[in-house]
Amino acid sequence: MNCAKNHGFGVVVLAENTSLRTTKRRVRESFLISKSFEGKNLCGLPSKVASLEFESVLEEKEDLDANGSENILPPWGALADQESDDRNGLDDRSTAPLKAVDEIKVDESMDEIYYLEERNEEILSKRILKLSRNNKVRSALALYRSMDASGLLPNSHACNSLLSCLLRNRRLDDALRVFEFMRSSDIVTGHTYSLILKAVANARSRDAALSMFEEAERDSNSKKCMDALVYNTMIAIFGKVNDWVQAKRMWRSLSDNGCVGTVVTYRMLVCIFVRCGQNELALDAYHEMVQNGLSPGDDAMQAIIGACVREGKWDTALDVLQCMLNNDLQPSLITCNALINSLGKAAKVELAFKVYDLLKSLGYAPDAYTWNGLLCALNRANRHADAVQLFESIRKEHSSVLNLHIYNTCLMSCQRLGLWDKAMQLLWQMEVSGFPVSVTSYNLVIGACEAARKPKVALQVYKHMVQQKQTPDIFTLLSLIRSCIWGSLWKDVEEILNAEPNGSLYNAAIQGTCLRKERDLARKFYMNMREIGLKPDGKTRALMLQNLPRC
Repeated sequence: MNCAKNHGFGVVVLAENTSLRTTKRRVRESFLISKSFEGKNLCGLPSKVASLEFESVLEEKEDLDANGSENILPPWGALADQESDDRNGLDDRSTAPLKAVDEIKVDESMDEIYYLEERNEEILSKRILKLSRNNKVRSALALYRSMDASGLLPNSHACNSLLSCLLRNRRLDDALRVFEFMRSSDIVTGHTYSLILKAVANARSRDAALSMFEEAERDSNSKKCMDALVYNTMIAIFGKVNDWVQAKRMWRSLSDNGCVGTVVTYRMLVCIFVRCGQNELALDAYHEMVQNGLSPGDDAMQAIIGACVREGKWDTALDVLQCMLNNDLQPSLITCNALINSLGKAAKVELAFKVYDLLKSLGYAPDAYTWNGLLCALNRANRHADAVQLFESIRKEHSSVLNLHIYNTCLMSCQRLGLWDKAMQLLWQMEVSGFPVSVTSYNLVIGACEAARKPKVALQVYKHMVQQKQTPDIFTLLSLIRSCIWGSLWKDVEEILNAEPNGSLYNAAIQGTCLRKERDLARKFYMNMREIGLKPDGKTRALMLQNLPRC
């Protein structure tokens, strides 16, 4: 004590009382904190001496200024350049090669370094882990720096926990320095890269994260740590912005580096590819997942069913649906409707109705998409009468789901059957119900009149269509011309041709008049067509060659 006083050393004197043993035990369980102050030694040089403080002091220091020990220069060259440019008023996001640690000058005066009485690396690592989990940022960082200064190496688990703590508190620069320390000490893991890459992508840019990832791949030591978790992180980074090209690149790179994807890997790939319309890639990822013995989840299976539906692979979609049911997974109403629609396009009526039965057994109420898919399935199978009958049952029992698409699907059945009166009735119901009747609906009604050889009714529908301020298209006029030709309404045919001079209309009129043996009228239409500069098609020229010499 006298020696310490003579040389200016500050010490803490522990009183001899009943709590002395307890106090000594607490001192052993804590680490010694050095408070730097200058004293004069025998040579007249300044020296730094440690004074004792307990661990509770460390926790109290967390309430101080959070920016007190934060440095601004990261160990990564690209990010350091970026921070420098930002301070100079620039906005250069280019990525540069990584710089060595010794090339970066860090202001060490801002770091807190403690003298450690405890020298066991495992015990100190556990303390870093505990402090990090309790979000004691400055204490955990100070203990880490003290171990580094003392030549002690914390384990990777403690460093990863410290990284998470720093990133939670938005201290990316400190986290990057810890990351560089882990790389140089060869204790970096896949989890480490996952944390850093995600943080850099969020705080800087995806290009900066990609540059860091590519450099790690080029480094043989770092490449050993690149596990599926790292690739999943990169896939997720690019999946957020639907960049399927980079996601595919990460997938291929994962396989090339000998890593095996996890369930999370393939789930993300399937969902990203389906969202971006890359259905073939989604199917490839799904098949690779199954080949690797992995069980896809609910979302991946439903996404695959959607991809199969878009590609017309209804059989594969049914297999995936059956696999979902075998694994006690419940498909959604949207998935069932998509499968019914796909089966309907393939005219698989029985299978479509089986999926409909499944839909009801799962507790779903059929909606407009369900009924429209079933009606389309019946029409594709040329069961138009059954489609009309199903529509009537829908109108009586589920009138609330009726919409324009369901009406148009039923009108299509009426057109194929020539049920012009039924089509007129449906058109009237649509207008009374307030549906926005489109040109397509009027065309289907006119087509039903054409199939039933009711040209005058077709003309009435056409006039009513114009009164409703609906502009007829080429399909409307073609159907009218064909109807008028079969009804020998030649004056109406000429009025339509004069009002809308079109090559398709003239070809239809000439071909119809030739078939009805109206050669003079056919020749008249043909001459008018040539005079206004319209070109006849092959069938029109062939018919005129057969009929002109006889005229």
